[in-house]
Amino acid sequence: MSYHRVGRIMRYLLFGLLLMISFAVSSQDMWSTLGMVTFDRTFDAEFGMDMMTPNYNPVVLALNGKEVEVEGYFIALNGKNEQNHFMLSKFPQSTCFFCGKAGPETAMQVFLADGKKQKYSDEKIKVKGILRINTTDPTGLLYTLEQAKSIDP
Repeated sequence: MSYHRVGRIMRYLLFGLLLMISFAVSSQDMWSTLGMVTFDRTFDAEFGMDMMTPNYNPVVLALNGKEVEVEGYFIALNGKNEQNHFMLSKFPQSTCFFCGKAGPETAMQVFLADGKKQKYSDEKIKVKGILRINTTDPTGLLYTLEQAKSIDP
């Protein structure tokens, strides 16, 4: 295969990847995109147990450091009051990750910007912020939304 032909193929692949990324960023259902992760079971000598190591799809990794909008359920960290640090779940609390009924890709921690607070709600809420993807800490959550703002529905 010629160098010119390989270059053309690489350009088409890059263009296709960019199209997928732009679709993922503009998608109404960010959870579907964030769910594009698989897990390998590996033994961690430090903890003396098997750990689930995430393998993120390149489309997901491309969102790291980007502003995204996510809609989900407020999971309180300390009582049902206003909070500036809380969990957001794809599912209601009764079926969320922390209750053992969903995977870790269905929840994220949220830090609101400027000390703002979010009122507790059983209804879905929408937030926008900078997505951080955890690729190094096996004990941490996969996703964190920083500098977030609440978006009124």
